[in-house]
Amino acid sequence: MEKILVKADRRPETGKGSARSLRRAGMVPAVVYSGGNSMPIKVQGKQMTKLIYSGVGEHALITIELNEDGAKISEHPVLVKDYQRDPLSEELLHVDFMEVSLSEMVKVTVRLEIVKQPVGVKMGGILQHRLREVEVECLPTQIPNTFEVNAESIEIGHSLHVSDLQVPEGVKIVTDPSEVILLVSAPAAEEAAPAEAAAAAAAEPELVKGKGKEEASKDEK
Repeated sequence: MEKILVKADRRPETGKGSARSLRRAGMVPAVVYSGGNSMPIKVQGKQMTKLIYSGVGEHALITIELNEDGAKISEHPVLVKDYQRDPLSEELLHVDFMEVSLSEMVKVTVRLEIVKQPVGVKMGGILQHRLREVEVECLPTQIPNTFEVNAESIEIGHSLHVSDLQVPEGVKIVTDPSEVILLVSAPAAEEAAPAEAAAAAAAEPELVKGKGKEEASKDEK
């Protein structure tokens, strides 16, 4: 697993005014939570934004390299607990980190990435992507970046489930194994044809057996 290193400094000032000043300087205010304690820090805005918005750092193990007053550097293994961003500009506003022990299991979500198109789609089927991430339990050093989903063999009318995923040693999937990741359904025109035929048949007037009124009156004459 590739080590993700993020440099940070302690943040003595807190509050909205201080946070705005940090953002103008290209930094993002953050907090590291550990064992009931919290430590305000500041990290490089561009680096953190790229990590989170790319999906790489949102669920991965990150090592915070903390510069403490220029006299001491300490490393803190963390996971992103939460983050806030501006709804309009999508600017990253704040990040909460949770410090973890490298020897204790954690539960995190891992993205699913489809690497090969189902053969059913090439035959005209419609791909329905139902699940985009799964929850796993493992040591922080064993968190997968993504799960690659090879869906090449999925034909029309077939599906791929969580139980079909290839899981690395030491990683346990917590998500229900029967959950559907994706399925390939028949084209809409083919699905609608039987229903349309049935509707047309129902709309046709039923033929009346025997003679109609006009015909019967002629016979009476």
